[in-house]
Amino acid sequence: MENRYWLMNARLESGYQTSGNVITGTVTEAAHLLIENGNIAKIIPADQPITDQLPQKDAGFRLVLPSFVEKHCHLDKTLLGGRWRAVTPVGSIFERLDEEKGFDSVRSLPISESAANYLEAALKSGVTHIRTHVDIFPEAGLSHLEEVQHALRKFEGKLSHEIVAFPQQGLLRSGSEKLVREAVRKGASLVGGVDPATVDGDLEKSLQTMVAIAAEENAGIDLHLHDPDRLGIFTIKRLAELTVEAGLQGRVAVSHAFSLGDVSAAQAAEMAGLLADAGITIITSVPMGRKFPPVQLLHNHGVSVAVGCDNVYDIWSPFGNGDILERAGRLAEISHWVDERQLGQTLGYITDGITPLDQAGLRAWPQVGDEASLVLVEASCSAEAVARRAARAATLFQGKIVAGSLD
Repeated sequence: MENRYWLMNARLESGYQTSGNVITGTVTEAAHLLIENGNIAKIIPADQPITDQLPQKDAGFRLVLPSFVEKHCHLDKTLLGGRWRAVTPVGSIFERLDEEKGFDSVRSLPISESAANYLEAALKSGVTHIRTHVDIFPEAGLSHLEEVQHALRKFEGKLSHEIVAFPQQGLLRSGSEKLVREAVRKGASLVGGVDPATVDGDLEKSLQTMVAIAAEENAGIDLHLHDPDRLGIFTIKRLAELTVEAGLQGRVAVSHAFSLGDVSAAQAAEMAGLLADAGITIITSVPMGRKFPPVQLLHNHGVSVAVGCDNVYDIWSPFGNGDILERAGRLAEISHWVDERQLGQTLGYITDGITPLDQAGLRAWPQVGDEASLVLVEASCSAEAVARRAARAATLFQGKIVAGSLD
């Protein structure tokens, strides 16, 4: 596609329709967007004539939203595109880890192919940035990292990405410290970890090792933390302390963090203040049948919160399709967010906080100068898109159509 063109007849949100103090709907208006070198260079009303000779692409009056961010997935675990396989029952996480450790030899598709299938599905769903965890352990070496990087190279120019060097078998338990360091030096930008107390068996040493690698290798951190209640809360508190000591504020995330959903609202609010001060992000996959972090409470206390799909058809789960908008809809449904503003603001958990309207109902996006990474949806507003999991017509990354079409 050309470096400069007009995206015509794009429907943008401009405010809320109200009756008294009650929001009754979302107001939209049609606009033309000038796309220049991957950014939005100009926004004009759709009834204003275009007098230049630049190419024009018609959005067909579809709603235009900021493209989505997949904040937690496992490209090397997915089996998408391979033959059907249900999950084998196990008695503990350690039995699952043993199964996974020897699974590569019986995969029906190479990791790079299944990963590419996931990336294609993500693009179609509106995702243009993805954070993937990649298993690092002695039996596999860096082979999973290399396979995932091979898949990602095929999508260069279609999406951006970041990789977490993830010691699924336990950073200490599997003796993977040197491998994780090497993975960071070969392209991973974050250090992972999993249940420092339960899996590694030494909470303090596990956290200290993880933080040391991150600080010394100039990387971020994304910790899988499933441990519940007081154990999980203690782990988060200690990680927050180490984060500040190491100067890693704003570069650390805790995924799952179920313990934040196990404690009282007062305790969760206290933890929210700690997390906000340390600049720690909480990432949830919005599990069903399990308490998860109180997203709204955390957000209201200034904590960055994001949603990810996590496992999508792998040996841990037979479910999932990689559609992050579906996951946002699940968050709203479980949280009982049903009004226009709540539903529309839910979008921010899959867009790095970007929503078309701010809390006051003023247009926050798009603005001139914003990156032209967009998704065109068959919906009247963000609220409908989230609640109804609206169909996506096209995904644009830095002005380029990377999925769907504008026909």
